[in-house]
Amino acid sequence: MGNGTPLGRVRGLGASHHGTGHWLQQRLTALGNVLLVTWFVVSLLRLPLGDHAALMQWASKPMVAFALILLMVSVFWHLRLGLQVLIEDYVHGEATRLLSIVLLNFYAFGGAAYGIFAIVRIALAPAALGPGGM
Repeated sequence: MGNGTPLGRVRGLGASHHGTGHWLQQRLTALGNVLLVTWFVVSLLRLPLGDHAALMQWASKPMVAFALILLMVSVFWHLRLGLQVLIEDYVHGEATRLLSIVLLNFYAFGGAAYGIFAIVRIALAPAALGPGGM
């Protein structure tokens, strides 16, 4: 394991251990997305069509709100992981790559935060669901 050979110089360097965790996170968020999106679609299909009050009442239930927050986190985390790989592979130039990843992180975290804020606002405002609300 000397420094004289090309293999000896690169041992311990590169993305050898970083990629496995990234790959596993992508697969776990994909599995979470499949389960949560399936639940979401089936739940929406069970609600009365076009009934806004029923939808708001459904979304204000604590377990439903919690599942919707998990859906937001999973979808935006998966989006961030996938686009990060795309940027790292296809964006050339160190400064451009760094700027792209920073913008991606702002977009992903901002989108998730906005979605979570909207869900929490619906869940914590059941009084607005009455006859004179919203």
